[in-house]
Amino acid sequence: MTNTQQPDRTQAARVSEAAHNNHEELFPNHKSTLKVTDPELIEVFDNFAFDEVIALSKLDTKTRIMLILASIIGSQAISEFKFMVGAALNVGVTPVEIKEIVYQSVPYVGMAKAFDFVHATNEVLTSRGIQLPLPGQSTTSLETRYDKGLAVQKAIFGETIEQMYERSPKDQLHIQKFLSANCFGDYYTRNGIDIKVRELITLSILIALGGVESQVKGHIQGNLNVGNGKDMLLDLMTQLLPWVGYPRTLNALNCLNEVATE
Repeated sequence: MTNTQQPDRTQAARVSEAAHNNHEELFPNHKSTLKVTDPELIEVFDNFAFDEVIALSKLDTKTRIMLILASIIGSQAISEFKFMVGAALNVGVTPVEIKEIVYQSVPYVGMAKAFDFVHATNEVLTSRGIQLPLPGQSTTSLETRYDKGLAVQKAIFGETIEQMYERSPKDQLHIQKFLSANCFGDYYTRNGIDIKVRELITLSILIALGGVESQVKGHIQGNLNVGNGKDMLLDLMTQLLPWVGYPRTLNALNCLNEVATE
């Protein structure tokens, strides 16, 4: 019998020093199984996501991870979400901030999609010895949610809100009232994350969802209105690219260029 030499499949991912250090900041001492089974993929992805893309960012690590975490909910990637919750805690994102990101997703992805992420968050927080429930962050009541929500809407979007109410058919006016009382009154008025960061989180969720370009444009304008400039929104889209892919990123860029004209 002739002996045939088997190919040597032993190889290591050649990850740059910057990529290694940035990854280590998020996942200290993590032993990646994919480095063993898929070293070429890890080499390409880690060098891109943890070196090349981050090198272009002016966002601090904490904010960047919060926005990536929000986009992962929009992408419905529950396994990656659990890892990223741990990473968020490692770089100083507080349990309250993580919960607020998840809660903020509810009016945009719907409870059917947010449900698993609430439980995944609880699982990770509990494993870290964090007692639940966390301190409450609500600032409204059943009696005040509509008025306070409408005030936040107008603070972000200005006269557009009045126009939405005026243009709404009477049989659909309840949807506008739901937006004011529920989406904004129940969620945007909460403590834990300020309004500028909430708008960045919302935009990240919408970009990852895909197919909601009208809402992406609306919240690009909302971000601009609260002081998140075009350069910051471009930075956001750049940082989300490895996690949401090119089609959604390119669609978001088209929306940005259409809304944020020089």
